[in-house]
Amino acid sequence: MSNIQYPISLVYPIEFGTPEYEESVALRYEVLRKPLGLEYSPEQLSTEWSDIHIAAFEPSGKMVGILLLTPLNEQEVKMRQVAVAPDQQGKGVGAALVAASEETAKSLNFKKITLHAREIAVPFYLRLGYQSLGDQFEEVGIPHFEMEKIL
Repeated sequence: MSNIQYPISLVYPIEFGTPEYEESVALRYEVLRKPLGLEYSPEQLSTEWSDIHIAAFEPSGKMVGILLLTPLNEQEVKMRQVAVAPDQQGKGVGAALVAASEETAKSLNFKKITLHAREIAVPFYLRLGYQSLGDQFEEVGIPHFEMEKIL
């Protein structure tokens, strides 16, 4: 995967169990879990070894964004745990991460990306060509929508 060209040079895959992975867990906790009063269990994190982890970094090397791709079958991958540092939101980091995830999924011959978007993030994904499927549902105590994009 290291030879894939990303829209910006500071977005690239990281490996499970590395210091960068630990940094990604901390970022996801701060952005996604802490505001909801939730933690990650060791069991939850132990399942991430088979996911594709794509991170965004500042020139200084500080991680400012992360997302995971979880293969569901030979055709479909689920984007999840998308987190961008609060001071970097609205600056294109999330869009760069999504673009990199789409290119990665295509390079691995996936045909579709699905995701569960928090209600507040639905407009972001719609702008990037995702479509909403079905009705609102609750996940981790907040409203979500299932979305997908055919690659």
